[in-house]
Amino acid sequence: MSTEIVLTGIKPTGRVHLGNYIAAIKPALQIAKDSDCTALYFIADYHALTFIQNRDEFNELSYGIAATWLALGLDPDRVIFYRQSDVPEIFELSWILSCLTSKGLMNRAHAYKAMIDTNEQLGVDTDTGVNMGLFTYPILMAADILLFQSDKVPVGKDQIQHVEIARDIADGFNRNYGETFKLPNYVVDENTSVVPGLDGRKMSKSYSNTIPLFETADELKKLINKIKTDSTPPNEPKDPHTSNVFLLYKEFATPSQTQVFRDKLVKGISWGEAKQELFQVMNNYLEKPRNKYNDLMASREQIDRILFEGAKKARALAAPMLEKVKSKIGR
Repeated sequence: MSTEIVLTGIKPTGRVHLGNYIAAIKPALQIAKDSDCTALYFIADYHALTFIQNRDEFNELSYGIAATWLALGLDPDRVIFYRQSDVPEIFELSWILSCLTSKGLMNRAHAYKAMIDTNEQLGVDTDTGVNMGLFTYPILMAADILLFQSDKVPVGKDQIQHVEIARDIADGFNRNYGETFKLPNYVVDENTSVVPGLDGRKMSKSYSNTIPLFETADELKKLINKIKTDSTPPNEPKDPHTSNVFLLYKEFATPSQTQVFRDKLVKGISWGEAKQELFQVMNNYLEKPRNKYNDLMASREQIDRILFEGAKKARALAAPMLEKVKSKIGR
């Protein structure tokens, strides 16, 4: 087993859309293919519990996230793929770390501060809607990371603080009890561009401008036709660098296909034709994963079996580390 540990958490808080795939899933899958490392991927289902408290929705989204990653090529034989809630050692470590973490550190966490700011703008009590899961969320994330002695944690720029908090918590434990935890490092893919939504803004559920990843072919075509474009006439040259259609196209096409499409835009092609070509390349790329996703969601015992086996591997790593921590604190 490689000595370098790379850990990726996936929170099931909504249907996966193209923005999620391009910005997070695609680069994370590439790490497992390209790197000589021990890669851990987990469904962060108990993190989602801070927001999703409907039983059926919680269950559906957790399975949906697992099926999505498996459909897109995550190989459970090459990586450790597990459900967070199947590894109880994480939650025991989280309590231990909670007892050593200052409230002041949690006060500075971005998600909590954003809730406070929103409540102040609305003129309501500052802690309205804040549950303790949301408040202590960074500690559970630190437990996710530190329990496996993670070296690298791929994140988006908005998640950097969570890794920094995990480092702070680990450093505090090490100073108090002696060298125990590795200090993890975040990895940000600087090449990942902002994925445009249907209206040109960043693709986000909060803007209602997303293209769900595994829509039917007919629905995918309808959504692509809604993508906002400029008023450049059909036969006039178009700038690939400012074209949302091109930005999406290149994520699903081969280099040669991308070059041909770029040339067509520069020479002049109608937006209608460009969107049709985008649909063709995206649908061809997503057809097999879409079918696999639907098969997995229709036979969830396959997902359970894969996650159960992954949890056994994860616990084999987690249990000795937790015992080390317990020994350090005097348990």
